[in-house]
Amino acid sequence: MTATEGVGRRRFLALLGAGAAGASLPALVTGCAPGGKGTGPAAGGNRPLSAAFYQAINDLDPHGPSAVDEASLLANRQIYDTLVAWDGEKAAPSLATSWRQPDETTWEFTLRDGVVFHDGGKLTSADVKASLERLAASDGPQKPLWSTVDTIKAPGPRTITITTKEPAGTLLVNLALAFILPAAQIGKGDLSRNAIGSGPFAVESFTPSSQLLLKPAPGYWGGAPKLAGLRLPYIPESSTRMTSLQNGEVDVTWIIPPDELGRLRGVDGVKIESKPGVNYFLTWFNCGRKPFSDPRVRRALLHALDVKTIVSSLYGDAAAIMDAPIPSAVFGHAPQKPYEYDPDLARRELAEAGHGSGIRTSMMWFKDTGPLATELAQSIISAWAKVGVVVEPQQIEKAAWLKRLTALDWDIELQVNTVTTGDADYTLGRLYTSEANRMGYANKELDGILAKAKATSDQDERKSLYGRACEIIWRDAVGVFPAALAATYGLRSTVAGFVPAANSQPEFRTVSATG
Repeated sequence: MTATEGVGRRRFLALLGAGAAGASLPALVTGCAPGGKGTGPAAGGNRPLSAAFYQAINDLDPHGPSAVDEASLLANRQIYDTLVAWDGEKAAPSLATSWRQPDETTWEFTLRDGVVFHDGGKLTSADVKASLERLAASDGPQKPLWSTVDTIKAPGPRTITITTKEPAGTLLVNLALAFILPAAQIGKGDLSRNAIGSGPFAVESFTPSSQLLLKPAPGYWGGAPKLAGLRLPYIPESSTRMTSLQNGEVDVTWIIPPDELGRLRGVDGVKIESKPGVNYFLTWFNCGRKPFSDPRVRRALLHALDVKTIVSSLYGDAAAIMDAPIPSAVFGHAPQKPYEYDPDLARRELAEAGHGSGIRTSMMWFKDTGPLATELAQSIISAWAKVGVVVEPQQIEKAAWLKRLTALDWDIELQVNTVTTGDADYTLGRLYTSEANRMGYANKELDGILAKAKATSDQDERKSLYGRACEIIWRDAVGVFPAALAATYGLRSTVAGFVPAANSQPEFRTVSATG
């Protein structure tokens, strides 16, 4: 029997509800169904588009507690702008048209002229300064990215100067995540519900955990969107999303379960687009809590897992088996030697660590963390049971999971993480430092390597340093890194101009939908 004993692929398909009728989705504007021809003014030309994600948008504050959630970032990229955009492995102009470094700790940015917010206010350096200062001072999940910032000044209406405490080679890539708000809105009202940006789309209405309706911003500096509107509904059930795509009730959806891919490829009017992704599953051990404070226990549990069989059985070609704590598509990835699957060795190592009679522990995750997450958890739990480690499954609501995660109130946890910037610093430098203390793990050698990698602007040196960081994290077995998910999107054939995003945060300004 394999490590997925008792949880076969046919059962997965049944659990996903394949073949279930799709939910009827309301129209974005009167007389025009999101995926249909409609009878309203958009019929026959560019019309509203419906793009369904599997995670809920709960918060529109781009600097708040949900600032790095995939669903929040998806919304933020439509509503707000950043100083720079990240194009592959280099920065491209956005709100800033140019920048220079007069010295190694000073950055000067020239802002684009004529940018307006959705409320009609003109964007100036005061707005950029207030937004960056709010982000740098926040206690949100982006806080570690801005630890090197010393001062932010606005010497002129179109000039921003950022000084850092030390050289900051990651500043530009991090600025691609720093969304700009009107200074007048900061500190006033509920920014999680009332979003005003300068991006290509403005908020029409927002119902948390249900749907976000956006309308084109005709005064957008980069050119008005081609779509008549954009609807982002929350449809957690994979089978409902796939059937809704097939029926034309949604135009785009992504994170497609592997068992659905083959069926969708044969559907008339549906096309599949894919690229290597930066979304991946991880299972952290709470290294600050016994028995997982002992690296021998952590390594034993890795030897107890047939990761190759688990991942291939569940995901097939829809995921790649990981060989590092970050996906291969991320800058700074360095492949490591896999932990050999050897249950007998796992039992011996547990006994040597004083746990010959077994361990009782627990694993937490939330339902919508990723495709087949529950099945993945069950497979891991089943494998560990065979070496005497009994794991209580705890599938809980996301809010409770997040609260416990940040309080380190857990033994083992499962989640999907996204290297949003495509750069190792976003994950390794943000989550694995002793100061971050995200999984009770501390390693001074690793701290030094990550600090050095953050400071240098030499990309070859950064890549080498992150390779060393990958080696240490892998060797210390702080968690299980089973699978990197392919960035696979399903689209109606009436959709044009769509560019798949490796980080599950596609942008829709240049997309059109007809028919």
